[in-house]
Amino acid sequence: MANTSSPEAPLPVGKVSALIGGWVDRLGEVWVEGQIAQLNRRPGAGMVFLTLRDPERDVSLTVTCFRQVFEQVADAVQEGARVIVRAKPEWYTARGTLSLRAAELRLVGLGELLARLEQLKRRLFAEGLFEDARKKPLPFLPGCVGLVTGRGSAAERDVLENARRRWPAVRFEVRNVLVQGPQSVGQVCAAVRELDALPEVEVIVVARGGGSVEDLLPFSDEELVRTVAAARTPVVSAIGHEPDQPLLDFVADFRASTPTDAAKRVVPDVGEELARVRQLRDRARRHVLNRVERESAGLASVRSRPVLAAPAEALAARGAEVDALLDRARRVLGLRLDHAQSDLGHALARVVALSPLATLERGYAVLQKADGTVLTDPARAADGEALRARVAGGSFGVRVDGGAGRES
Repeated sequence: MANTSSPEAPLPVGKVSALIGGWVDRLGEVWVEGQIAQLNRRPGAGMVFLTLRDPERDVSLTVTCFRQVFEQVADAVQEGARVIVRAKPEWYTARGTLSLRAAELRLVGLGELLARLEQLKRRLFAEGLFEDARKKPLPFLPGCVGLVTGRGSAAERDVLENARRRWPAVRFEVRNVLVQGPQSVGQVCAAVRELDALPEVEVIVVARGGGSVEDLLPFSDEELVRTVAAARTPVVSAIGHEPDQPLLDFVADFRASTPTDAAKRVVPDVGEELARVRQLRDRARRHVLNRVERESAGLASVRSRPVLAAPAEALAARGAEVDALLDRARRVLGLRLDHAQSDLGHALARVVALSPLATLERGYAVLQKADGTVLTDPARAADGEALRARVAGGSFGVRVDGGAGRES
């Protein structure tokens, strides 16, 4: 559109803004590379806002994108990262500002690779392959260790030498494979399956030295991750150095920081175990000796008590008490018998004094009728009635003669 404005016929601001918008709309989608200078993602908002900057020319553009577009690389994108954006320029007529509406975000070079790995990591994590509950414990003292590593590599030497130095009797089933390049994934997976099928192999170590992210990429391959997850034998991941964390580290039953660390984790140190045995034996001996000494001291304390130290003295004391009680009982009983005998003598004297026999011995007699009743009144005796006279020396019969008041 030709510019028809002039000082005499200037264009309104709105017209100019609309003309710019029309020119921008005809530009279509473009691929833009830049550095994220500012990132604004509000929780719950459907849009994410970025400021894309060209550090060489010090030019910035505002970029907007839907959240679902941004979420595809959200875990790997941060301020300062370089990205490639497929976007359509948009002109906001009312404000007179230009922005880019992003339809796709990609990280430049390594960033894009890391983003894909992060997506795979999230997917495998959602399947539960990284859960601690499915990880198997390592054997305390494996008789045979499977080792998957590069031929003649430093990782192989570190694992073998350190393991045999710690436990000379340990045996290894070594499978040398490619640990870098497009064929490495298939060889490593085949070696893990082969060792997993051997019944004598009790633990498998997958080892490789350090390297770049691209060099360690085979150990983040989905096929290898699923192969290790399906293995029945515990698998130890010993890839790279401490900062390196391929996906194999997350699915393995144990993650060693280095191949040397893997050797230390897989087999115990014979010297340390012997020292631990000696410590436990010494501890057991001290415990038994302390127990014996404690029980001996307790026994000596019990034996030192008078009842056990001189049991005859306690018996003698009790015997003396029994003798004293017996003597006291005899004295008391004798006194009571003497008192009883004296009381009996007094009672006997009173009985004798009051006895009818004593009266009879003074010359008196007792007359009894035939029915045994005592005759106390002469009037009750009939003339000629037979009576029985009782005197001190015995009894004899008498007969009433001459009526009352007479007897013969």
